[in-house]
Amino acid sequence: MNLESPTVTVNKSAEDVFEFLTKVENFEQLMPESKQKFEKISDSRFLFQLKGMPELVLDQKENTSPSKVVLGAASDKLPFTLTADIIDSGDGKSTTKLTFDGQFNAMMSMMIKNPIQNFINTLSENIGKL
Repeated sequence: MNLESPTVTVNKSAEDVFEFLTKVENFEQLMPESKQKFEKISDSRFLFQLKGMPELVLDQKENTSPSKVVLGAASDKLPFTLTADIIDSGDGKSTTKLTFDGQFNAMMSMMIKNPIQNFINTLSENIGKL
């Protein structure tokens, strides 16, 4: 299952957005209002829970300064990655798009597609407000 957020313009340079997204504690600011729990586990790992969803632990998997940040599920039960592609637009601005890529069976995909799409859209919108 592959889902993408709309591309958002951020009034910060690609370097600034990259620096923000590589600090896992900053993801708490990007979470939707339905966030019930957020906990920084280490400099590269955090746990979060949204209302009606199980707790998820995300790890930083890959960072390519200043253009890409990849987070992935720490558990093999729900294997997925969340990638932020950051493009510098000049004039201290950049654009960011999130891509969710998960390997789920058809039934699971049907159940989680809309909640995941809404989640990455909210993250993207909140990145645009930085």
